[in-house]
Amino acid sequence: MEIKPTEEVKDKLTSQNEEIEEASETPPENFWLRFKQLGFADGVLRAATLLATVLMMLAMVLLLRSYYVNADGSLITQLQIPDPVQAMAEPELLLPPIDLAAQTEELKRETAMDTILAVRQRTTVDTYTVQPGDTLFSVASRFNLLPETVLWSNRYNIGDDPHMIFPGQELLIMPVDGTLHIWSAGEGLNGVADFYQVDPETIIDYPGNHLKLAELGDLSNPNIEAGTMLIVPGGKGQYSDWRVPRITREDPASALNVGPGACPDKYDGVLGTQNFIFPVSAHNLSGYDFSPSANHYGVDFSGNIGDPVSTVDNGVVVYAGWNDWGYGNMVVVDHGHGWQSLYAHMATVEVGCGQEVYRGDRVGTVGDTGSSVGAHLHFELRNDDAGRVNPWDFLQ
Repeated sequence: MEIKPTEEVKDKLTSQNEEIEEASETPPENFWLRFKQLGFADGVLRAATLLATVLMMLAMVLLLRSYYVNADGSLITQLQIPDPVQAMAEPELLLPPIDLAAQTEELKRETAMDTILAVRQRTTVDTYTVQPGDTLFSVASRFNLLPETVLWSNRYNIGDDPHMIFPGQELLIMPVDGTLHIWSAGEGLNGVADFYQVDPETIIDYPGNHLKLAELGDLSNPNIEAGTMLIVPGGKGQYSDWRVPRITREDPASALNVGPGACPDKYDGVLGTQNFIFPVSAHNLSGYDFSPSANHYGVDFSGNIGDPVSTVDNGVVVYAGWNDWGYGNMVVVDHGHGWQSLYAHMATVEVGCGQEVYRGDRVGTVGDTGSSVGAHLHFELRNDDAGRVNPWDFLQ
Protein backbone atom coordinates (compact mmCIF):
# COMPACT_ATOMS: atom_id res chain seq x y z
CA MET A 1 0.00 0.00 0.00
CA GLU A 2 1.67 3.26 -1.13
CA ILE A 3 1.67 6.08 1.39
CA LYS A 4 1.62 9.55 -0.19
CA PRO A 5 2.72 12.64 1.74
CA THR A 6 0.13 15.23 2.38
CA GLU A 7 0.40 18.73 0.93
CA GLU A 8 1.55 20.11 4.29
CA VAL A 9 4.48 17.69 4.48
CA LYS A 10 5.47 18.50 0.90
CA ASP A 11 5.58 22.22 1.66
CA LYS A 12 7.73 21.64 4.74
CA LEU A 13 10.23 19.48 2.83
CA THR A 14 10.43 22.05 0.04
CA SER A 15 11.19 24.83 2.56
CA GLN A 16 14.01 22.79 4.18
CA ASN A 17 15.61 22.08 0.79
CA GLU A 18 15.63 25.80 -0.04
CA GLU A 19 17.35 26.63 3.26
CA ILE A 20 20.04 24.01 2.58
CA GLU A 21 20.67 25.47 -0.88
CA GLU A 22 20.90 29.04 0.54
CA ALA A 23 23.39 27.88 3.21
CA SER A 24 25.57 26.23 0.55
CA GLU A 25 25.71 29.56 -1.34
CA THR A 26 26.59 31.78 1.75
CA PRO A 27 29.14 34.51 0.77
CA PRO A 28 32.65 34.75 2.49
CA GLU A 29 31.57 37.70 4.65
CA ASN A 30 28.91 35.62 6.32
CA PHE A 31 31.39 32.80 6.70
CA TRP A 32 33.96 35.08 8.47
CA LEU A 33 31.15 36.39 10.70
CA ARG A 34 30.25 32.86 11.60
CA PHE A 35 33.93 32.10 12.21
CA LYS A 36 34.23 35.02 14.62
CA GLN A 37 31.11 33.91 16.44
CA LEU A 38 32.81 30.57 17.05
CA GLY A 39 35.80 32.41 18.74
CA PHE A 40 38.58 31.49 16.27
CA ALA A 41 39.22 34.93 14.70
CA ASP A 42 41.62 36.44 17.32
CA GLY A 43 43.87 33.43 17.37
CA VAL A 44 44.13 33.34 13.59
CA LEU A 45 45.04 37.08 13.45
CA ARG A 46 47.83 36.68 16.02
CA ALA A 47 49.27 33.72 14.18
CA ALA A 48 49.17 35.55 10.86
CA THR A 49 50.88 38.66 12.35
CA LEU A 50 53.67 36.59 13.90
CA LEU A 51 54.26 34.74 10.68
CA ALA A 52 54.42 37.98 8.68
CA THR A 53 56.93 39.49 11.15
CA VAL A 54 59.24 36.44 10.97
CA LEU A 55 59.12 36.47 7.18
CA MET A 56 59.95 40.17 7.08
CA MET A 57 62.96 39.75 9.43
CA LEU A 58 64.30 36.88 7.35
CA ALA A 59 63.99 39.01 4.24
CA MET A 60 65.95 41.89 5.90
CA VAL A 61 68.74 39.57 7.06
CA LEU A 62 69.10 38.11 3.58
CA LEU A 63 69.20 41.62 2.11
CA LEU A 64 71.83 42.96 4.56
CA ARG A 65 74.09 39.93 4.15
CA SER A 66 74.57 40.87 0.55
CA TYR A 67 75.91 44.41 1.49
CA TYR A 68 78.26 43.87 4.48
CA VAL A 69 81.68 42.23 4.43
CA ASN A 70 84.11 41.00 7.08
CA ALA A 71 87.37 42.73 8.04
CA ASP A 72 89.30 40.46 5.63
CA GLY A 73 87.00 41.39 2.72
CA SER A 74 85.01 38.18 2.63
CA LEU A 75 81.23 38.23 2.52
CA ILE A 76 79.49 38.01 5.82
CA THR A 77 77.94 34.77 4.66
CA GLN A 78 81.45 33.31 4.83
CA LEU A 79 81.90 34.20 8.50
CA GLN A 80 82.77 31.10 10.48
CA ILE A 81 80.98 30.93 13.80
CA PRO A 82 82.93 28.83 16.31
CA ASP A 83 81.35 26.15 18.37
CA PRO A 84 79.47 27.83 21.26
CA VAL A 85 81.19 25.70 23.90
CA GLN A 86 84.62 26.48 22.47
CA ALA A 87 83.75 30.19 22.18
CA MET A 88 82.86 30.37 25.88
CA ALA A 89 86.22 28.86 26.76
CA GLU A 90 88.18 30.98 24.28
CA PRO A 91 86.41 34.39 23.85
CA GLU A 92 89.14 35.64 21.50
CA LEU A 93 87.71 33.33 18.83
CA LEU A 94 84.78 35.75 18.49
CA LEU A 95 87.13 38.61 17.48
CA PRO A 96 88.15 39.12 13.85
CA PRO A 97 91.83 38.57 13.03
CA ILE A 98 94.10 41.67 13.30
CA ASP A 99 96.98 42.26 10.93
CA LEU A 100 99.63 43.72 13.29
CA ALA A 101 102.04 44.41 10.46
CA ALA A 102 99.48 46.56 8.67
CA GLN A 103 98.59 48.40 11.88
CA THR A 104 102.28 49.18 12.57
CA GLU A 105 102.71 50.54 9.06
CA GLU A 106 99.71 52.85 9.43
CA LEU A 107 100.89 54.25 12.81
CA LYS A 108 104.38 55.12 11.63
CA ARG A 109 105.20 58.78 12.38
CA GLU A 110 107.96 61.11 11.35
CA THR A 111 110.44 62.08 14.06
CA ALA A 112 110.19 65.75 15.05
CA MET A 113 113.63 67.35 15.19
CA ASP A 114 112.44 70.47 17.07
CA THR A 115 111.51 70.55 20.76
CA ILE A 116 108.70 72.94 21.74
CA LEU A 117 109.07 74.20 25.30
CA ALA A 118 106.27 75.74 27.34
CA VAL A 119 106.52 79.51 27.72
CA ARG A 120 107.88 80.28 31.19
CA GLN A 121 106.54 83.17 33.20
CA ARG A 122 108.96 86.03 33.50
CA THR A 123 110.27 86.65 37.04
CA THR A 124 112.66 89.54 36.45
CA VAL A 125 112.20 93.25 35.78
CA ASP A 126 112.43 94.33 32.12
CA THR A 127 112.73 97.78 30.59
CA TYR A 128 110.66 99.54 27.94
CA THR A 129 111.43 102.70 26.01
CA VAL A 130 108.43 105.01 25.75
CA GLN A 131 107.29 105.60 22.17
CA PRO A 132 105.48 108.66 20.77
CA GLY A 133 101.79 108.45 21.67
CA ASP A 134 102.36 106.12 24.64
CA THR A 135 100.53 106.74 27.90
CA LEU A 136 100.82 105.05 31.25
CA PHE A 137 97.63 103.13 30.45
CA SER A 138 98.72 101.96 27.00
CA VAL A 139 102.10 100.78 28.33
CA ALA A 140 100.37 98.86 31.13
CA SER A 141 97.98 97.24 28.64
CA ARG A 142 100.91 96.24 26.38
CA PHE A 143 102.42 94.16 29.21
CA ASN A 144 99.11 92.98 30.70
CA LEU A 145 99.68 94.94 33.90
CA LEU A 146 97.59 97.35 35.95
CA PRO A 147 98.35 101.05 35.33
CA GLU A 148 99.20 101.51 39.00
CA THR A 149 101.82 98.76 38.75
CA VAL A 150 103.69 100.74 36.10
CA LEU A 151 103.32 103.94 38.13
CA TRP A 152 104.40 102.41 41.45
CA SER A 153 107.38 100.60 39.97
CA ASN A 154 108.62 103.80 38.29
CA ARG A 155 108.00 106.31 41.04
CA TYR A 156 111.78 106.68 41.45
CA ASN A 157 111.97 108.46 38.08
CA ILE A 158 108.44 109.79 37.33
CA GLY A 159 107.13 110.37 40.85
CA ASP A 160 103.40 110.00 41.47
CA ASP A 161 102.21 111.79 38.34
CA PRO A 162 100.97 109.42 35.59
CA HIS A 163 101.47 112.22 33.02
CA MET A 164 105.21 112.37 33.62
CA ILE A 165 106.23 110.00 30.82
CA PHE A 166 107.68 111.10 27.49
CA PRO A 167 109.09 109.49 24.32
CA GLY A 168 112.57 108.09 24.83
CA GLN A 169 112.09 107.59 28.56
CA GLU A 170 112.99 104.16 29.92
CA LEU A 171 110.39 102.50 32.16
CA LEU A 172 110.81 99.50 34.44
CA ILE A 173 108.32 96.74 33.63
CA MET A 174 107.36 94.36 36.43
CA PRO A 175 106.79 90.64 35.76
CA VAL A 176 103.66 90.67 37.96
CA ASP A 177 101.24 93.23 39.34
CA GLY A 178 102.50 94.88 42.48
CA THR A 179 105.23 97.38 43.21
CA LEU A 180 108.99 97.71 43.18
CA HIS A 181 111.20 98.58 46.15
CA ILE A 182 114.86 99.62 46.06
CA TRP A 183 116.45 98.56 49.31
CA SER A 184 118.05 101.19 51.54
CA ALA A 185 120.54 100.53 54.31
CA GLY A 186 118.97 100.26 57.76
CA GLU A 187 115.54 99.14 56.56
CA GLY A 188 113.68 96.22 58.11
CA LEU A 189 111.92 93.62 56.00
CA ASN A 190 108.88 93.55 58.27
CA GLY A 191 108.48 97.32 57.99
CA VAL A 192 108.87 97.32 54.20
CA ALA A 193 106.32 94.52 53.82
CA ASP A 194 103.87 96.32 56.10
CA PHE A 195 104.26 99.54 54.10
CA TYR A 196 103.22 97.72 50.90
CA GLN A 197 100.46 95.77 52.72
CA VAL A 198 101.93 92.29 52.20
CA ASP A 199 103.56 89.62 54.37
CA PRO A 200 107.39 89.41 54.54
CA GLU A 201 107.16 85.89 53.09
CA THR A 202 105.61 87.35 49.92
CA ILE A 203 108.85 89.21 49.24
CA ILE A 204 111.18 86.45 50.46
CA ASP A 205 109.52 83.63 48.50
CA TYR A 206 109.28 85.40 45.15
CA PRO A 207 111.80 83.64 42.82
CA GLY A 208 112.90 86.86 41.11
CA ASN A 209 114.21 88.30 44.40
CA HIS A 210 116.69 85.44 44.97
CA LEU A 211 116.33 85.65 48.74
CA LYS A 212 116.90 82.75 51.14
CA LEU A 213 115.40 82.93 54.60
CA ALA A 214 118.37 81.08 56.15
CA GLU A 215 120.78 83.72 54.81
CA LEU A 216 118.76 86.83 55.71
CA GLY A 217 119.35 86.70 59.43
CA ASP A 218 117.36 89.15 61.56
CA LEU A 219 114.44 90.41 59.48
CA SER A 220 114.59 93.75 61.30
CA ASN A 221 118.05 94.26 59.79
CA PRO A 222 118.37 91.61 57.07
CA ASN A 223 121.42 90.85 54.97
CA ILE A 224 120.22 92.67 51.87
CA GLU A 225 122.64 94.89 50.00
CA ALA A 226 121.62 98.53 49.61
CA GLY A 227 120.37 99.26 46.12
CA THR A 228 118.91 95.77 45.65
CA MET A 229 115.75 95.89 43.55
CA LEU A 230 112.98 93.85 45.20
CA ILE A 231 109.73 92.82 43.53
CA VAL A 232 106.70 93.04 45.84
CA PRO A 233 103.93 90.89 44.24
CA GLY A 234 100.51 92.29 45.07
CA GLY A 235 102.04 95.25 46.88
CA LYS A 236 100.16 98.54 46.97
CA GLY A 237 102.04 101.84 46.78
CA GLN A 238 101.08 105.14 48.32
CA TYR A 239 100.81 108.49 46.59
CA SER A 240 101.67 111.99 47.68
CA ASP A 241 98.79 114.39 47.03
CA TRP A 242 100.33 116.73 44.45
CA ARG A 243 96.96 117.64 42.98
CA VAL A 244 95.24 121.02 43.12
CA PRO A 245 93.52 121.62 46.48
CA ARG A 246 89.87 122.58 46.79
CA ILE A 247 89.60 126.26 45.75
CA THR A 248 86.48 128.09 46.92
CA ARG A 249 85.11 131.51 46.04
CA GLU A 250 85.27 132.30 49.77
CA ASP A 251 89.04 131.57 49.94
CA PRO A 252 90.69 131.27 46.51
CA ALA A 253 93.98 132.51 47.98
CA SER A 254 94.49 128.99 49.44
CA ALA A 255 95.95 128.10 46.04
CA LEU A 256 98.69 130.75 46.01
CA ASN A 257 101.35 128.01 46.23
CA VAL A 258 99.88 126.25 43.17
CA GLY A 259 101.06 128.81 40.66
CA PRO A 260 100.77 132.37 39.36
CA GLY A 261 97.21 131.77 38.17
CA ALA A 262 95.88 131.86 41.76
CA CYS A 263 93.25 134.48 42.59
CA PRO A 264 93.93 136.61 45.70
CA ASP A 265 90.47 137.94 46.59
CA LYS A 266 87.12 136.63 47.74
CA TYR A 267 84.33 136.54 45.18
CA ASP A 268 80.58 136.29 45.02
CA GLY A 269 78.40 135.59 42.03
CA VAL A 270 76.14 133.25 40.12
CA LEU A 271 75.46 129.72 41.38
CA GLY A 272 75.36 126.58 39.28
CA THR A 273 72.38 124.41 38.39
CA GLN A 274 74.20 121.16 39.28
CA ASN A 275 73.48 119.93 35.75
CA PHE A 276 76.81 119.54 33.92
CA ILE A 277 77.45 119.52 30.17
CA PHE A 278 80.59 118.27 28.37
CA PRO A 279 83.41 120.86 28.31
CA VAL A 280 84.48 120.03 24.72
CA SER A 281 82.69 118.80 21.61
CA ALA A 282 84.66 115.52 21.56
CA HIS A 283 83.38 112.98 24.08
CA ASN A 284 86.14 110.39 23.70
CA LEU A 285 89.38 109.80 25.59
CA SER A 286 92.87 110.80 24.57
CA GLY A 287 94.35 107.92 26.57
CA TYR A 288 93.84 108.64 30.28
CA ASP A 289 90.60 107.89 32.05
CA PHE A 290 89.38 108.46 35.61
CA SER A 291 91.53 106.04 37.61
CA PRO A 292 92.12 106.82 41.31
CA SER A 293 94.21 103.65 41.69
CA ALA A 294 96.67 105.14 39.17
CA ASN A 295 96.51 108.58 40.83
CA HIS A 296 94.56 110.06 37.92
CA TYR A 297 91.41 111.78 39.14
CA GLY A 298 90.24 113.30 35.89
CA VAL A 299 89.27 112.49 32.32
CA ASP A 300 91.48 113.46 29.37
CA PHE A 301 89.23 114.43 26.49
CA SER A 302 90.78 114.31 23.05
CA GLY A 303 90.92 117.45 20.93
CA ASN A 304 93.05 119.60 18.69
CA ILE A 305 95.03 122.61 19.79
CA GLY A 306 92.75 125.63 19.62
CA ASP A 307 89.45 123.74 20.07
CA PRO A 308 87.12 125.74 22.38
CA VAL A 309 86.75 124.72 26.03
CA SER A 310 83.46 125.64 27.76
CA THR A 311 82.44 125.75 31.40
CA VAL A 312 80.20 122.84 32.37
CA ASP A 313 77.87 124.93 34.58
CA ASN A 314 77.32 128.46 35.93
CA GLY A 315 79.88 129.70 38.42
CA VAL A 316 82.72 132.05 39.35
CA VAL A 317 86.35 131.74 38.17
CA VAL A 318 88.66 131.15 41.17
CA TYR A 319 91.87 130.23 39.31
CA ALA A 320 92.97 131.42 35.87
CA GLY A 321 96.52 131.01 34.57
CA TRP A 322 99.65 128.92 34.86
CA ASN A 323 99.88 125.94 37.27
CA ASP A 324 103.28 124.88 38.60
CA TRP A 325 102.24 121.31 39.39
CA GLY A 326 102.09 119.97 35.85
CA TYR A 327 98.65 121.20 34.77
CA GLY A 328 100.02 123.99 32.57
CA ASN A 329 97.44 126.66 31.75
CA MET A 330 94.48 125.97 34.06
CA VAL A 331 91.06 127.36 34.94
CA VAL A 332 89.02 126.43 38.02
CA VAL A 333 85.34 127.40 38.34
CA ASP A 334 83.46 127.37 41.63
CA HIS A 335 79.80 126.46 40.97
CA GLY A 336 78.54 126.81 44.53
CA HIS A 337 76.59 124.06 46.32
CA GLY A 338 79.98 122.42 47.06
CA TRP A 339 80.93 121.85 43.38
CA GLN A 340 83.94 122.96 41.34
CA SER A 341 85.35 122.05 37.90
CA LEU A 342 88.94 122.14 36.64
CA TYR A 343 90.25 122.57 33.05
CA ALA A 344 93.98 121.92 32.44
CA HIS A 345 96.75 121.77 29.78
CA MET A 346 94.98 124.53 27.83
CA ALA A 347 96.69 126.53 25.08
CA THR A 348 94.97 129.73 26.13
CA VAL A 349 93.06 131.03 29.14
CA GLU A 350 90.25 133.43 28.17
CA VAL A 351 88.70 134.31 31.56
CA GLY A 352 89.95 136.13 34.65
CA CYS A 353 89.72 135.86 38.44
CA GLY A 354 86.28 136.54 39.88
CA GLN A 355 84.56 136.48 36.47
CA GLU A 356 81.03 135.10 36.35
CA VAL A 357 80.56 132.43 33.69
CA TYR A 358 77.47 130.60 32.51
CA ARG A 359 77.11 127.07 31.30
CA GLY A 360 78.58 126.79 27.81
CA ASP A 361 80.68 130.00 28.06
CA ARG A 362 84.16 129.71 26.57
CA VAL A 363 86.98 129.70 29.16
CA GLY A 364 89.94 128.81 26.91
CA THR A 365 91.21 126.43 24.23
CA VAL A 366 92.58 122.88 24.11
CA GLY A 367 96.36 122.73 24.38
CA ASP A 368 99.42 120.72 25.32
CA THR A 369 100.91 122.69 28.19
CA GLY A 370 102.43 121.42 31.43
CA SER A 371 103.06 117.69 31.95
CA SER A 372 101.17 116.62 28.86
CA VAL A 373 101.72 114.25 25.95
CA GLY A 374 99.72 115.47 22.97
CA ALA A 375 96.84 117.92 22.75
CA HIS A 376 93.93 117.17 25.07
CA LEU A 377 91.81 118.66 27.87
CA HIS A 378 92.32 117.32 31.36
CA PHE A 379 89.00 117.76 33.16
CA GLU A 380 88.14 117.21 36.84
CA LEU A 381 84.87 117.51 38.75
CA ARG A 382 84.92 117.81 42.53
CA ASN A 383 82.35 117.83 45.31
CA ASP A 384 82.89 118.82 48.93
CA ASP A 385 81.17 115.67 50.21
CA ALA A 386 82.23 113.07 47.63
CA GLY A 387 85.68 114.43 46.77
CA ARG A 388 86.93 114.01 43.21
CA VAL A 389 84.17 112.19 41.36
CA ASN A 390 84.12 110.37 38.04
CA PRO A 391 83.02 112.99 35.47
CA TRP A 392 81.40 110.33 33.31
CA ASP A 393 78.77 109.89 36.03
CA PHE A 394 77.66 113.52 35.89
CA LEU A 395 78.25 114.97 32.42
CA GLN A 396 75.31 114.98 30.04
